[in-house]
Amino acid sequence: MPEKSGRPKLLQAMFDAFSLPDLRRRILITLGILLAFRVVAHVPMPGVDSAALANMMESNPILGMLDIFSGGALKNFSLLALGVYPYITASIVMTLMTPIVPALQRLSQEGESGRNKINLITHWLTVPLAALGGWGQLVLMQREGVVAASEPLMTAAIIISLTAGTLFLVWLGEQITQYGIGNGVSIIIFAGIVAGLPTLIGQGYLAKDQFLGLAAYLIIALLITILIVIFTEAHRRIPVQYAKTVIKSGRMYRQSGASHIPLRVNTAGMIPLIFASALVIFPGTIASYFMNPAGSDPNFANTIYNWFNPNTGLPVGLFYWVLFFLLTIAFAFFYTMVVFEQQDLPGTLQKQGGFIPGIRPGKQTANYLNAVIRNITWGGALFLALVAVFPFIANQITGVQTLQLSSFGMLIVVGVVLDTMKQLEAQLVMRRYEGFIK
Repeated sequence: MPEKSGRPKLLQAMFDAFSLPDLRRRILITLGILLAFRVVAHVPMPGVDSAALANMMESNPILGMLDIFSGGALKNFSLLALGVYPYITASIVMTLMTPIVPALQRLSQEGESGRNKINLITHWLTVPLAALGGWGQLVLMQREGVVAASEPLMTAAIIISLTAGTLFLVWLGEQITQYGIGNGVSIIIFAGIVAGLPTLIGQGYLAKDQFLGLAAYLIIALLITILIVIFTEAHRRIPVQYAKTVIKSGRMYRQSGASHIPLRVNTAGMIPLIFASALVIFPGTIASYFMNPAGSDPNFANTIYNWFNPNTGLPVGLFYWVLFFLLTIAFAFFYTMVVFEQQDLPGTLQKQGGFIPGIRPGKQTANYLNAVIRNITWGGALFLALVAVFPFIANQITGVQTLQLSSFGMLIVVGVVLDTMKQLEAQLVMRRYEGFIK
């Protein structure tokens, strides 16, 4: 065990990490890949009108969500404008389809080889999704006057480039996962959000004349961050007993052991927010193509756009946020139940000779675990719904309209930081160094 110093634990852990050649190599590889990602994110597509692109990004809220997954590349319409969103979509589709399609269900039960095959299918599914997303983005850019070129060859070149950019980002993420520190795709998204911090600081500077409101906004953001940490780590431990039969020298011995199953309060992560946000923004996005321009008489499409626009003033604007709140709760329950059914914990326990004290194996164990996961999911669902409407609540309480914090961004940043810290902690403890997580 290395000698202790007078430095704070977190600072000492960083010194220890860089003193280990293998861990230092992993950290430097991660930083190098992130640097390459940021460089490529600034390679623009040809023929882009920057002013028209900026206006479109401000007027279309769904593009703001997609810009998070592109690491800020969409606002420049660069080579990585699609980000990792097609891959995330493909992963979600595969997760939902695995318990439904028998062939995928069999693959999921084949261990590591089955998971590798499912991962390969996910990569192949990413290609058409990325091509479709690239075509949709290009059509939108052409409609808004951002990209003037419409020749078939130029159109095909842009779509292929955007698809290749997505696959390049996924490949970079996998390199981080294999040779670096943390979950690669999550760190790619994290790096894009952190790259937007200067813009966030600039927004705060614009609100400097509202000092009390700005201070209240930052306090609320800090409280929400603490809440995210608590609910990200929160879980309920289900006690489990294991019984084993061992035969030695012709005699049978029974051995027992105790463990627990950690059921997370927020099993679904941020997936419900993605589903709910996409669904609640979609009607307004479609309506924006058919509504009358500003200054003329509004039609039905204008009404739909106002109802499904997060920037609409009260009382009409309340509809968007209430619907967002309720959809987040609904998708949290839906996705949690899908994931829980896919894990098949009762069957796994029975195969391993485990049982929950006081609960009979089989159907009663399944009913008990289903009841527990439903009860604790209420906490996770309400937490996600509160995070979803945090920007609206903060703006209404403080009156600060120039500063905008993303619910997705906060969840991603906190989750990635916690996961990366745990991996660093595990690497240090494995090498008999003192960690920094108490």
